Amino acid sequence: MFFKKLEEVPAYYWEEKSYMMIIPKTDKDLLKKTIDNLESTKEIKVLDKKTDIAKQTINFKIKYERCEYEIGMYVGGVSVPDYYLNNLALTDVEKKEILDAKSCLTIYMPFNENPKKCFHLQLKLGLLLVPDLLAVLDESAERVFTRDWVKMEAESKVTPSAKDLFSVQAVSANDGRVWLHTHGLARCGLRELEILDSKGEISRNHYNLINSYAMYLINRDKDEEYVGGDYIGRLINDIPVVATHVPWTVGLKEYKHLKLGGKKDRKNGHNSLSDIIFLYTSEENEQNNVLSKISIYDDLWGDNPLFFFSDEETKRMKSVAIERFNYVKSEFKKLKDKETILLKIGLPLKEKGKFEHIWFELLEFKGTKFKAKLTQEPYYFPDIHTGFESWYTVDDLTDWIIYKEDMTITPDNVYLLDKKKK
Repeated sequence: MFFKKLEEVPAYYWEEKSYMMIIPKTDKDLLKKTIDNLESTKEIKVLDKKTDIAKQTINFKIKYERCEYEIGMYVGGVSVPDYYLNNLALTDVEKKEILDAKSCLTIYMPFNENPKKCFHLQLKLGLLLVPDLLAVLDESAERVFTRDWVKMEAESKVTPSAKDLFSVQAVSANDGRVWLHTHGLARCGLRELEILDSKGEISRNHYNLINSYAMYLINRDKDEEYVGGDYIGRLINDIPVVATHVPWTVGLKEYKHLKLGGKKDRKNGHNSLSDIIFLYTSEENEQNNVLSKISIYDDLWGDNPLFFFSDEETKRMKSVAIERFNYVKSEFKKLKDKETILLKIGLPLKEKGKFEHIWFELLEFKGTKFKAKLTQEPYYFPDIHTGFESWYTVDDLTDWIIYKEDMTITPDNVYLLDKKKK
C-alpha cells in the first residue's frame, strides 16, 4: 500500500526555468541601472521589452549569437544561507557583504537544447546588467558563484563546463547513511539524479559517479537515441560502470527499509523530476532491465576508478586550457622549490582524430614551444616510458595544473591567481 501512494508532483518553477539572483554591491536604483545597462550593451540585441516599474519587473526578448531568448527579471529580496559559502574563495569582508545583502536582481529564462550556452548567457547578463555584483546565487542549482569566477566565465569565449550547471548535495543521517542528489539538471531538460543508501568513505566514490553521470547526460548528443544503459566508467579489473536511472516513484520500491530519502523526506522537495541511479551488471541484465543498486560495487572501487569525459567536454577543456595558457607561462617564471606545473598532452593514435591524453611535467620554454617530461606510463605507446622528454606546442595541450605551495590552480579556478595579487 505504501508504494501505491507514491506520486510525482509537477515541476517547481526553478526546475522549469533557470533562476539566478544577482547580488549587487549597492541596491540603490537597481532596476533603473539595469535598464540603462541593458540598453547600452552591444553584445546583446534587445528585440522587445516590457517594463513594469511598479512591480520592479522587466520581460524582454533578445538576440544573442543568432539565437533568440525570452528573459525575465525582477528586483526582490535575497538571503544567502551561510553554508552556501563554504569552500568558496572569499575574504571575510566579501563573505560579510554577501550575507548582509538584502536585495538582488533575479534573472530567469528557459533553457533550450543547448543548456551550457544558455547558462553562459545568463552569467553574461548578470555581469552586464550588474557590473558591481558581489556574487550570483544560482537558485536552480542551490549554489553560489563568486564575482571573480562569474567575471572569468562571462568574459570567456568558451562555455562553462557541464559541472557548473548543477550541484551535488549530500544529506547525512545519524547512522552514517548518505543521500546524494543533484540540483540544476531539471532546467536542462533532464531529470535530477539521486543515489540512495550510500555510506562512509564509499560516498566519495558515489559522489564522483553521480557527478560524472550528470555531466555525461548534459553533454550527450540530444539527437542520439537513448537505448539501454550508459557506459560512463570502469572499476578495478576493467569492470564497466553501466548506469541507468528510473523515476523515484519506481526506484524507491527497490529500497524496502529506507530511512533517508524515503517518502517522508519528499514532502517539500525531491518529489518532482527526480530519478534514482541504478546499475546494469551484465549485458543480459541490461537487455532484461534487471536493476542493481549502486552498493553492489562497493568492494570494487579501488583507489582510482575511471570515469569518462565526453568528446565535447574534452574539447572544452582543451579550449579553456589554451585560452588561459598565459597564466602557465607567467607562473613558470617564478616557480619555487617543490612547486611544479603539469601539462596534459594529447598524443595522436593511429586512428585519425583519436588521442591518448597523458600528463607531462613542464621543463622549459623556447619561443612558442615547450619541453615536457612524461610522468606516467602510457597505455597505447609501448615505446615511450615515464621520464621521456619531448617538445610540444600549445596546440598539443588539453589541460594543465599549477601546483603552488598554498594552492592548486587549474584553468577552471585560475581567477584565484588574480585574486591573490589584489
